[in-house]
This record gives sequence, structure tokens and C-alpha cells, in this order.
Amino acid sequence: MNQPDPQTPTSGGASRHGGTLITGANGEFGHGLIRTLYDAGHRDLIALDVRDVDASLKSMCRETIVGDITDDALLSRVHANYEIRSIFHLAALLSTRSEFNPEAAHQVNVVGTLHLLKLAVDQASSHGQPVRFMFPSSIAVYGVGSLDQKTRAGAVSEDQCLQPTTMYGCNKLACEHLGRYYAKHYRQLAKDRPSGEGRVDFRCIRFPGVISAFTLPSGGTSDYAPEMIHAAARGEPYACFVREDAKIPFITMPDAIEALLKLHAAEAEQLTRTVYNITAFAPSAVEIATIVRRHFDSADIAFRPDIERQGIVDSWPEDTTDAAARKDWGFKPQHDLQAAFEEYLIPNIRAHYA
Repeated sequence: MNQPDPQTPTSGGASRHGGTLITGANGEFGHGLIRTLYDAGHRDLIALDVRDVDASLKSMCRETIVGDITDDALLSRVHANYEIRSIFHLAALLSTRSEFNPEAAHQVNVVGTLHLLKLAVDQASSHGQPVRFMFPSSIAVYGVGSLDQKTRAGAVSEDQCLQPTTMYGCNKLACEHLGRYYAKHYRQLAKDRPSGEGRVDFRCIRFPGVISAFTLPSGGTSDYAPEMIHAAARGEPYACFVREDAKIPFITMPDAIEALLKLHAAEAEQLTRTVYNITAFAPSAVEIATIVRRHFDSADIAFRPDIERQGIVDSWPEDTTDAAARKDWGFKPQHDLQAAFEEYLIPNIRAHYA
């Protein structure tokens, strides 16, 4: 861990370096978020990941830390060395990997989040200001039961169908509840429970499938969409692991990042929930394939559904309602289906392989 420069004196005579903590900095979301914050003028970014942060990101960060979010000693050092006002907690084991090792997924996704929420409480108590805790959840928290129920349910709200069938979904739903507890009910029977100034300001977005033009898919269950485009751009055949009629909602990475930052910037008085759905477009898998074939004449896309992965996609809703996000903090995606492909995905992915 890099040593901070002296900045904020503490009661023990040491000094702490102020900043914004970003976990999972090497992931798809981390790359995009760090670049966006840096371009917006932020020079206080503290990046944490289990791997050394990419060289392209290091110059954008005030400090970089290599370590595990389940490591109590590491987080104790973070608390001692830094004065953190915001946490963007992106670190997680994704849906597919979590099914192969659910116990490890629980440790990273739930226990790691619990440790970071405690860090946020300690930080808020230390510097006397609420710590804004931004948490990306997922449509994996839903479980619609059957294809017939999925069709009948249509676009679901934040409070419907919360019976996840994957470890990742169970983990994310548990963390949503933990965040709400730490924000509103933490140590509610203790006489010295934190006041408003010493609490966690937990804010969560349930993301649909997120598609990035600049980082390769990393094994998520919704990655069949970007995998189609990358394979076509490389001139390689692609066997899609879901049926042609498979349908879930998606959003582009720029819109996902913009939404997270917009919710982060919202005044607390504007917010009526701790967890918000957002969505942008919800095509079927064959609609995605049709668009890819239109832009890549040699695209060779076949549909060979994997029963288990298809089952997971079938358990997720075909769309979600995001009226609360639009009303409370002005969510409005830049990219609909056509703009996502024609203005963002196709040109950037084509340029990458060219």
C-alpha cells in the first residue's frame, strides 16, 4: 500500500489523507468510473483491488492499494491512514463464478461488504460526516419462478419477485438489506449509537446487464450480448449460450456510470428509497444478433443454449421499472437500443480490433 502524504491530523498525532475509495478498481466498472471521475477533476481517488491496479489507471489515482476486502488488518490500515468521505464498492465475484464456488462468493460479496460498511461507520464517527456508500446491485436479486411468470410479470418493480436462484443474487440481496440496516438501524439498542453525522449514507442501484465497449466480457451471465459483438469484430464464430428468445434488460457502461454518479450527487432529501432500479433497453438475444449481423457481414452467430446458464437468465425479469430513479434523482439514459449499438458499441469495438 502506498504511504499517504500528510494532510489531516488525527487525535493521535498521525495524519490521514482524504479521498474517495473505489474497490474492485480493476474491473469493467472500476476502469470506467475512475476515468470518468478523473476527467471530471477528481484527484482524490484511492483504488483498491486484489490485483495491482492497471498502469493506465495508476496515474489517475492519488493512491493504489493491493489487498482483499475481507482482510480486517488491511481495512484497519485504510482507516488509520485515510479520511474517506465516499466509497464506491464495486468489488464482487460475478454470477457465473459464484455458482462454481458459492462459499468464496459469500466471503467476498457479503462478508467483504459487511467489513466495508463497518469501515464506513468508523470513518463517519471519526471525521463527523456521513460516509456516502455507493453499492451496485443487480437484477440477479430477482427470481420470477418460470418463463410463464416472467412473461406475465413484464417489467418488475424494486419490491417484486425477490427470490433469487443464484448465489450472486442471494449475496446482492443480502447486501442491500445490510446497507439499509447500517444506514437506518445500526446498533439501534445501543445508548451510544451513531448520530446522523456518524452514519452510513447507503445508496444502491440495481443494474441490468452492463455492456462496455472498452473492456472484454468477464464471465457474467448477461455477457452473451457483448460477447457476440467482440467475436464478430474479431472475425470469430460465436455460440450464444442462451435461446434466441432470451430477454433481460441492459444498459451501456457510460450510462451506468453516469447513473451511479448522479445518485451519489443527489441530496438525501430527494431520495425515497435506498435501492433503485434502472433500465435502458430490453432486447431479445436474437434482436442483438440481428443488429450485430447488420454491422458485421461475416458475423457467424449460432444459438446453442447452455441449460444451466439459460435457467439463470430465465429467472431474471425481462425488464424492470425505474420510475423512482427518474422521479427522485433524474435518471435518464443516453443510449436506447439503437444508439447503444450505432453510437457507442459498434464504432468503439470495431476501432479496438482495427
